[in-house]
Amino acid sequence: MDLFSKQENILPFEVPDKDGYSWQWNEELSGFDIQVPNGELFYSEYFFNEKVSARSVEYFLENDSGLLQDANWRELKEGRLETVKFKNIKWRHDKLQMYGKEVYLPRYSAWYGDSDKPYTYSGLTLQPNDWNEGLEYIKNEIEKTVDIKFNSVLMNWYRDGEDYINWHTDAEKELGVNPVIGSVNFGATRDFVIRRNDDNSEKIKIPLKNGTLLIMKGELQHHWEHSAPKRKKVKDLRFNLTFRKIDH
Repeated sequence: MDLFSKQENILPFEVPDKDGYSWQWNEELSGFDIQVPNGELFYSEYFFNEKVSARSVEYFLENDSGLLQDANWRELKEGRLETVKFKNIKWRHDKLQMYGKEVYLPRYSAWYGDSDKPYTYSGLTLQPNDWNEGLEYIKNEIEKTVDIKFNSVLMNWYRDGEDYINWHTDAEKELGVNPVIGSVNFGATRDFVIRRNDDNSEKIKIPLKNGTLLIMKGELQHHWEHSAPKRKKVKDLRFNLTFRKIDH
């Protein structure tokens, strides 16, 4: 596991000062164990160091079209992503049916995992691409923090702060009861917000930085939902990988 030496033992975001909430520094894993009502989190601000994080961004973007991190990916017209010949990741720009119309999702995505682990969410059924060396490295490092072996990962590419994901839970039946989700962020810092299902005013805003790892576990997916809202001031791209264990 690669860690920055400047990680401090003060939680870098606020949690409600009320019953059911607490946090403590985990010296062994160099992160914070966070308790919330009906759920648990583990947060390591700089789980992957700058070198690994920068290389991960390069790896996700490598292509034969000469487009690099500083390219204006938003200028790529809808439906034209497939014209870019990516070397490592099979990026997609999926569409959903909304109000009788097909609309593109406000992000690119890719699904990787064991060959027998398709995944359905938001009306989309995704067949997994085979694991590659880069993704397996990231997966293996994250698995050192949890007592679970992940068998799939959903990759989301946010081109800038205009891309987002709405409120949702990762509680699909394929994930079973009390799923463990390992979320790692590469690139721009973005806010990740969780809120209680029974009281939407009860929220925690968590900054996901370059190399940050967030583990969601316990009953969290059954009692909380989460989102990555728009942040118009963010001009840089961000990759978020959520590792899961499909039970079927």
